[in-house]
Amino acid sequence: MRKSIFIAVVLAGILSIAACHKAVPVASAPPAPIPAAAPTHAEGPKTTPRAAAVNVRPGQPVQSPRSATMTPQERATLNERLARLEDALFDYDKATIRSDATKVLKDDVGVIRDILANYPSQKLVIEGNADDRGSSEYNLALGDKRARAAEEFLTTMGIPDAQLTVISYGKDHPICTDQTEACWQKNRRAHITAAR
Repeated sequence: MRKSIFIAVVLAGILSIAACHKAVPVASAPPAPIPAAAPTHAEGPKTTPRAAAVNVRPGQPVQSPRSATMTPQERATLNERLARLEDALFDYDKATIRSDATKVLKDDVGVIRDILANYPSQKLVIEGNADDRGSSEYNLALGDKRARAAEEFLTTMGIPDAQLTVISYGKDHPICTDQTEACWQKNRRAHITAAR
C-alpha cells in the first residue's frame, strides 16, 4: 500500500511539473532569397531611371558629381593642396587671431572653398597646437581654443561649419624642437588638414 501511495505521489508531481512547463519558441530561419530572374527578350528593353534635370547655361561647363570616396590620386592631390596652406600663428598664451593670421586664413579660404566644392563629403580638421612651455593639460586647452578661434573665423568667411572639425594636440606635435622664441612661435599654430 505504501508503495502504491509513493508511486501515486511521484506521478502527481511529474504531471504537475509537466503541466507548468512552457515550450520555448524556436526562431524560424529567414526565407532564402529568391534569385532574380534573368530578363527575357519578350520583356522588352529595360529602362533606366531618368536623371534629375539640371539647369545649365550655354557656355557653362557641366561638372560630373564626385563620388563620396576618393581615389588614391584624388587623396594625394587633396593632401598636396592642403600642405600648401599656411598655418595661422598665435602669440604666447593667447588664442586671439592676430592680423597676420587673419591674412593667412583669408588666403586659405579660397583653396578651402575649392576643395569643399570638389569634395562635398570631405571634412577638414583644424588642429590646435601650442609650444612646449606649460603643462600638457593647459596646452591641450589652449590648443583647443586656438583651433576653435580658427574655425569661427573660417565660418564667418562662409566655410560650412558642418565640414569643419577641431582637435587639439597641445604640445604633442611640434614642428620645431629648438628652445628659442622663433621655434616656439612656429609651434603656436592652427593647422588645417583633411579628415580621414
